[in-house]
Amino acid sequence: MAAIVSRRPGYAAAVSTPSGLLLRNVRRPGGAGPIDVQIRDGRIASMSDGGGRPGINGTNTPAGSVEQVDADGAFLVPGLWDSHVHMQQWALLRERLDVSAATSAAQVVRMVADRLAERPSPPGGPAHAALDGFGFRDGLWPDAPTLAALDAVAGEVPVILVSGDVHSAWVNGAGARLLGVHVGADGMIREGPWFQASRDYEEAPEHRREALVARAAWAAAARGVTGVVDLEMADNVAAWQDRIAAGVDQVRVRAGCYPDRLEQTIAAGLRTGAEIEGTDGLLTVGPLKIISDGALNTRTAHCRHAYPDGGHGVQEWSGAQLVELVTRAHTAGLATTIHAIGDRANTIALDAFAAAGVGGRIEHAQLVEASDVPRFAALGVTASVQPEHLIDDRDVADVYWPGRTADAFPLASLARAGARIRFGSDAPVSPLDPWLGIAAAVARTRDGREPWGPEQRIGPALALACAADGRTGVRVSDVADLVLVGADPLTADATSTLRRMPVLATMLGGRFTHRDGI
Repeated sequence: MAAIVSRRPGYAAAVSTPSGLLLRNVRRPGGAGPIDVQIRDGRIASMSDGGGRPGINGTNTPAGSVEQVDADGAFLVPGLWDSHVHMQQWALLRERLDVSAATSAAQVVRMVADRLAERPSPPGGPAHAALDGFGFRDGLWPDAPTLAALDAVAGEVPVILVSGDVHSAWVNGAGARLLGVHVGADGMIREGPWFQASRDYEEAPEHRREALVARAAWAAAARGVTGVVDLEMADNVAAWQDRIAAGVDQVRVRAGCYPDRLEQTIAAGLRTGAEIEGTDGLLTVGPLKIISDGALNTRTAHCRHAYPDGGHGVQEWSGAQLVELVTRAHTAGLATTIHAIGDRANTIALDAFAAAGVGGRIEHAQLVEASDVPRFAALGVTASVQPEHLIDDRDVADVYWPGRTADAFPLASLARAGARIRFGSDAPVSPLDPWLGIAAAVARTRDGREPWGPEQRIGPALALACAADGRTGVRVSDVADLVLVGADPLTADATSTLRRMPVLATMLGGRFTHRDGI
């Protein structure tokens, strides 16, 4: 297992440009400019005005002693983090049949039939060549998924379609046999049985899978991402050690684990925040993650009020079990993050942190009782939110959470209450692109629709900080995890420019991981 070499807080310097770098003619969002920024040994050494005069929080170095890059007025912001990704799933699902635009089960079946018609017949017959798809959201469909419908178009070709919230899958008979599961007439696998089946399913040969993860890391850097919290259901520490050794070094990674690996993680001496030997400071140990309830589209998020079918969703872990897990992890030096989407699940998670007497994080915090909002700050619990989900889920929430949507994604209320907020994507549930989340938090709409819950909008400066792991600007002595963008994120139109923010360069510890336009 991996060895620990450091437990110092903050960011490691990682691999930097040995001779230093001078970024000329950059601007800071909302401020005057241009300025020059000197980077040395992976950190910001000084900042000065654009005329070359010494000045802003530091002193100049003779220009001839370092490489110079003219940024031509680009805006400089801190490196962005995605605080909730499933990197392997994201990498794999980016390559699959996209059924996210389907508005009915019948349309999905037609898409599957069309894809099968396009594929060449594989050698040895079709049974071994599964068709994988992703993105369906059946909560508002006029018809329901069925096993028979997929069987009719696919026959013995295994079809495995993962829902957009990743909490269920729709399969045909051959797909169920390939996964080794039993399904009913609807062909659906939900929650725990699906998570177990997907973990055991060999989704791609290892070399193919790792090539796709490498491509996904490059794509993340191209959107200004310098770090991710990887909550894949895997041995993430070992996986990222191998990836970094193989040259996948575009992002920093905080590697999480799940309860089934908790004792293994503790026995290995791994502690949250510890750096992993041989990774140049790129890999640190992340939190224990517990999935306490389900998801809205699957109608398994645990809520106080009933869904139309009379159920209240699923609570995977009782309050007492959560307290036990949080306490066990804390005693061993591991922080805990709890997945909670429904309002009842959020209350139970907060109660667990209170009973354990420790802080932590709640993933999603999607529907929060008003009386629970101030508890985040009081208990030291971070709200790790995926703002793009509020746009994806607005219509289904109006149906299944009627009269409660004022409590959905309460970003402004959490901010006013002093809660610490971090943004992520939950990729592949939404794309690994932090600008989408920033724009969603600011506008709470896209595609010209009226804002959903406009009273819960937050300003662009706060949204940017939530996506930058709490960094509110760029300062001397900061690690040079930086992004150069083509528009001022504090004034850009949130429904157009901000969502499609041009990222001209991304730097990690003073080295370029993406460069396009400077």
